[in-house]
Amino acid sequence: MALISVQNLYLRFGGPPLLDSISFDIEEGECVCLMGRNGEGKSTLLKILAEEIEPNKGQIIRKNGMRTAKLIQEIPAHIEGTVREIILGKSKERNATGESVLGKTGIDPDALYDNLSGGQKRRVLFAAALAEEPDLLLLDEPTNHLDIPSILWLEGILSRLSSAILFISHDRAFVRKLAKRIIELDRGKIKSWNFPYDKFVEYRDAALAEEERANKLFDKRLAEEEVWIRKGIQARRTRNEGRVRALIKMRAERAERRNRAGNVNMQITEAERSGKLVIRAENISYQYENQEIIKNFSVEISRGDRVGIVGPNGCGKTTLLKILLGKLEPNNGSVRLGTNLQIAYFDQMRTRLREDKSLIENIGDGQEYVVLNGEKRHVLSYLQDFLFSAERARGPISALSGGEKNRLLLACLFSRPSNVLVLDEPTNDLDMETLDLLANLLSEYSGTVITVSHDRAFLDSFATTILGFEGLGEIHENVGGYTEYAEIRKIREKQLEVTNDSIKNSEPTKKEKAKTKRSYKEEREYEALPEKIENLENEISELQQKLTEEAIYTNHVKLTEIQSLLAEKESLLETYYTRFEELDSIG
Repeated sequence: MALISVQNLYLRFGGPPLLDSISFDIEEGECVCLMGRNGEGKSTLLKILAEEIEPNKGQIIRKNGMRTAKLIQEIPAHIEGTVREIILGKSKERNATGESVLGKTGIDPDALYDNLSGGQKRRVLFAAALAEEPDLLLLDEPTNHLDIPSILWLEGILSRLSSAILFISHDRAFVRKLAKRIIELDRGKIKSWNFPYDKFVEYRDAALAEEERANKLFDKRLAEEEVWIRKGIQARRTRNEGRVRALIKMRAERAERRNRAGNVNMQITEAERSGKLVIRAENISYQYENQEIIKNFSVEISRGDRVGIVGPNGCGKTTLLKILLGKLEPNNGSVRLGTNLQIAYFDQMRTRLREDKSLIENIGDGQEYVVLNGEKRHVLSYLQDFLFSAERARGPISALSGGEKNRLLLACLFSRPSNVLVLDEPTNDLDMETLDLLANLLSEYSGTVITVSHDRAFLDSFATTILGFEGLGEIHENVGGYTEYAEIRKIREKQLEVTNDSIKNSEPTKKEKAKTKRSYKEEREYEALPEKIENLENEISELQQKLTEEAIYTNHVKLTEIQSLLAEKESLLETYYTRFEELDSIG
């Protein structure tokens, strides 16, 4: 027996059914990703499974005694109590799972929930769901508001969890890591794909292409039959009644067809080119409440660069953005902005949107038309490019979902000329197809892009440089996307460990101090080291020579490989030198 069996669920709020007689099962211990476009009803389905709302028809059969816990998409603005009270409950009862999860949050148990950051609140709410020891865990966009270390923390816990998991996520790397099966909600119907994410995309795209081909063939046949039925008297005399009935059936089938909504059709309104230099920061530092946020950091951003900024929540990413844009003065150092900059800013808090106004009013500022790259467009037509119907466009922003609000903010941003795009967490709540389109758009944009993001796959798709916060105000600049940055960081951390170990090992113990002669094995090692050092120095010299070649900087993959190899060999050389000195001191 399945852990939970959904049978013929039907739900309609007006218009086409949101859930059209859908059925599926979830087995014990299974990890399933629920996918679909914004507005398809994914969150609504989770609410039904959590018994928060009732469907119009259908039933859900649950295994006896099954417990369900749910993590909602939005973070509640206010919850009374401490971290301990929220995770374990305000009763005096304590359970082993709750205590264990409490310890894994990395947050002070006595801290008040209202004083926590968004990412910390997310951790606490997730931990509270786990403390219920559910058989089925429902997660609605669990990576929203989490930084990359927290996402990795979440991945680790979920990968070891024995509970069944049904989750919604736009984070491709997260889905790749966890999902063993995909169920897709598309136009009210459910399709189950027993594949991991990349295989699902391949098969889904093939199925959609076949559907489009079949629809075109059907429409051609229908058009031919309509021509036949409308022929003159002679044709009507020879009319085949079976053919007439078939035509009526085809008309009904065509009327009931729900075509897949088109993709968002985004374009960025580009201003005149900026100067070659966009931003130059030299030795900037910034302290807040005696805490060093940025320490002696320099960077130069040129026209056409695509810069990703990563780091833990609260480390200072938004502060760095403000300093680079000249909106905040550093405590030390200087920032120079280039010429002819027209900056468009995407605020993750969506303060640009006016909640008391309609979508039309937010786009046009009272005007009926917008001008996009020299083309005059009606506001309603422009909003349709972002999948907003005329009826929706005239309605209030308050009725929009999180993903729809982000699409609207992008529509506002792209309708104004720019040559520098600054995006602070633009990926939250957007479906994957829109994310793909946005990434392609940013790759083709002739201006400069600076974005803060925790979406690893998104950064990999277009970023050419990563600025990574690594604690104590240290910011490292690395060529390439997030994957390259993560690899280089691992090497850097490993090198630091080797150096620390070398320092530790170089401190002589009492026993070593008394030692006055090398052993036979040590003597052989001592004799071999000079040749090893010489060979290694030659290899390092060759790698350094390759880095002077201009062509290497057009191949980011090769560049990263050489940089990684160079770092490894330099680290090994340091180890050889340290060991040679140790052996030499023995005599």
